[in-house]
Amino acid sequence: MALAAQYSSKEVEQKWYDYWMKHNYFHSEPNDKEPYTIVIPPPNVTGILHMGHMLNNTIQDVLIRRARLKGFNACWVPGTDHASIATEAKVVAKLKAEGINKADLTREEFLKHAWEWTDKYGGTILEQLKKLGASCDWERLRFTLDDTMSASVIQCFIDLYNKGLIYRGHRMVNWDPEAKTTLSDEEVIYEERQGKLYYINYKLEGCEEHLVIATTRPETIFGDTAICINPNDERFTHLKGKKAIVPVVNRVVPIIEDEYVDLEFGTGCLKVTPAHDENDKMLGDKHKLEVVDIFNDDATLNSFGLHYQGKDRFVVREEIVKELEELGALVKTESHLNKVGTSERTKAVIEPKLSDQWFVKMKDLAEPAIKAVLDSDDVNLFPKKFENTYRHWMENIRDWNISRQLWWGQQIPAYYIGDGKEDFVVAKNMEEALASAKAKTGNNNLTKADLKQDEDALDTWFSSWLWPMSVFDGIANPDNADFQYYYPTNDLVTGPDILFFWVARMIMAGYEYTGKQPFTNVYLTGLVRDAERRKMSKSLGNSPDAMKLIDDYGADGVRVGLLLSASAGNDLLFDEDLCKQGKGFINKIWNAFRLIKGWEVDASAEQPEASKKGLEWYSERFKQATEEIEDHFSKYRISDALMVTYKLVWDDFCSWLLEIVKPEYQKPIDKKTYDAVIAALEDNLRILHPFTPFASEEIWQTIADRTPEEALIVNEWPAIAKPNLAMLEDFELATQVITGVRAIRKDKNISFKEELELHVLNTEGFSADFDAIIKKLGNLSVLKTTESPVDGALSFRVKANEYFIPLTGAIDVGAEIAKIKEELAYTQGFINSVTKKLSNERFVNNAPEQVVALERQKQADAQAKIDALEKRLAALS
Repeated sequence: MALAAQYSSKEVEQKWYDYWMKHNYFHSEPNDKEPYTIVIPPPNVTGILHMGHMLNNTIQDVLIRRARLKGFNACWVPGTDHASIATEAKVVAKLKAEGINKADLTREEFLKHAWEWTDKYGGTILEQLKKLGASCDWERLRFTLDDTMSASVIQCFIDLYNKGLIYRGHRMVNWDPEAKTTLSDEEVIYEERQGKLYYINYKLEGCEEHLVIATTRPETIFGDTAICINPNDERFTHLKGKKAIVPVVNRVVPIIEDEYVDLEFGTGCLKVTPAHDENDKMLGDKHKLEVVDIFNDDATLNSFGLHYQGKDRFVVREEIVKELEELGALVKTESHLNKVGTSERTKAVIEPKLSDQWFVKMKDLAEPAIKAVLDSDDVNLFPKKFENTYRHWMENIRDWNISRQLWWGQQIPAYYIGDGKEDFVVAKNMEEALASAKAKTGNNNLTKADLKQDEDALDTWFSSWLWPMSVFDGIANPDNADFQYYYPTNDLVTGPDILFFWVARMIMAGYEYTGKQPFTNVYLTGLVRDAERRKMSKSLGNSPDAMKLIDDYGADGVRVGLLLSASAGNDLLFDEDLCKQGKGFINKIWNAFRLIKGWEVDASAEQPEASKKGLEWYSERFKQATEEIEDHFSKYRISDALMVTYKLVWDDFCSWLLEIVKPEYQKPIDKKTYDAVIAALEDNLRILHPFTPFASEEIWQTIADRTPEEALIVNEWPAIAKPNLAMLEDFELATQVITGVRAIRKDKNISFKEELELHVLNTEGFSADFDAIIKKLGNLSVLKTTESPVDGALSFRVKANEYFIPLTGAIDVGAEIAKIKEELAYTQGFINSVTKKLSNERFVNNAPEQVVALERQKQADAQAKIDALEKRLAALS
């Protein structure tokens, strides 16, 4: 069968993915095998494949394919996350483009549009994962808003509420004015930004005296309800009990005392705005201050903003500074670097806001999750350096705000009785809520019309923290066969940026509902960055089109390119040349296969000694490599495992073994050697398959006609065996000899077709096992020992042995003498300059000891070279 001259990923990849799908290799059902389970970190349903997804899912696919080959019942559960904020924003934007305002729709009407959008675009990333080669169990596909998944979320909410772990509270929260919803503390990213510090005069009531106060947010003066001084600040003792007038607003506010005020910052006086700062809220509660909320949900000013009503907060900041200046109330302005909270999703600047929200008490939930990671081996983080980050977050955990002012998501199962929001019941549905409300109030005349469900949706993370359990229906139906078999799962592959958002919360939920960890190992990949170390993003325009990379380099090429530089926990500095290197690796394997298949086989031919020994060596080298690969996988060093595989195939198989066994030009190869080479190639394909699934399956299926049961994807991982290290060391020395012979051929421009003699002085520590290989790869007519140096021969050393190649008849003696004289003159000039430097006492006495030692070593090396050149010249003369 003629093989294509070039490997074509476009022809191969779809063919084999369809074949794998047709024969249902990806699907898993409980059986008597040991399970190996991974649940995919569900990408946003709004998403498309980017470099981070490609790295993360390639690693998962490597692990799952290897587990399959090792005989486990491998199950990789795929799915997507409904991503409340991101998806609702996209749907709102789509509706706006169509002239539809969300505010004009009912919840049901909006959700109809959201589901239509999801049905149309939601599967994009999953189809792209298939192009990458992801061997997920697509029959188990889950979506966090599926009916069964949502039922689990609602059940969890009710359960935690009944346990007293969920409560409703009036608290200062993080408000995203773009998404118009609250965020948890973990969804706020703090960025250092250059801002300004504004010094403003506040007039004291009843006199002409002023008080200067520094603020970074002059627009919030509309919400000022007090001025605070430190009782220990002698500068302001005369202000105790007095009142001040807020400029522009002309509101009279009390001057209060509290040691919270920093004596050193600003002017030592603090304006207190309880509705818009968490610390100010604390002061407000303590001193029973009025609370004035000045912002609308979109961060424009409301009626408390007077003539600025309806204007954006940052516009107001600029305009009120001008007004204060005109009033003579602005004393000065200074540059000021401060940390600004931004939304992890929309990038909008967060506005602190007082609001009634739902919270989860986290301290008790965190305790078993802390022990699982830090005090036992129940959950292992790779690399371990992230344990410190985990400890810091978990030991400083705060209650989790889980309500979102959105419609896309699971609606909070709380039902308010009557018109207010003080009296409520928590229930699975309206029917159960009505029964609970009647029992709670003693009013049997209540109807459904008297109840109103909370409008808010639950935080998306409140769905995904149940993911390893809910994908197997382990919350609603914990005794089902799938959950009992597949849970706890084995490995989780994700990014360190969601170690707390998702990983820690899944551990907490796992222990709360099962008493077990949700997974045993967490492999934390690095972030994909560009060559300038910038995180790849659409906004920077530095993120390549993932699908174009696959189109240009093939899925296998991209997978290899990504993994070659993706060590655990360290950021990957992506360069497209990595994918080019990956593609080159695939072509190398293909061309090696073409070479083998192109050999004519002679069943009657004897096996050469070189081939026999070469195959014996490769068998031991393969054992050594698989042992190293196993060790790397056990430590989740996936990149290192690939590198061992890469070098084994490229260097040892393609560059050494195939050269050793290759028959002479236009001559056949013996069948024993051919069969053994094919067997070695098949072993290579087994360990390559997790990394390069398409090319390995293509070659495997081309080697021979295979039944579906014999497909590579469901074959067997090679057995691990101890290698013969002595043989490997002997071969390594033999390669150094071959390299020495080839170097002389190259240096003297001697054709490889010309046979040479090789004489060996002192064979101590050397085995003769690979002499046949040395003779073949060096094209030697003679390989023998000698009792003394060979006159007129060029030589090289390997360890204590010296090798001589007589060249008198093979080279132009006159040209060689001229070349030696030229090199001798250059070396003599070099040693003269070094000797001159060392004869300078000032240099020897003042230069660092190591510098002087280095010069002396140069002198000795040059003298040794001169001696050797003179000896060679005498032999040729």
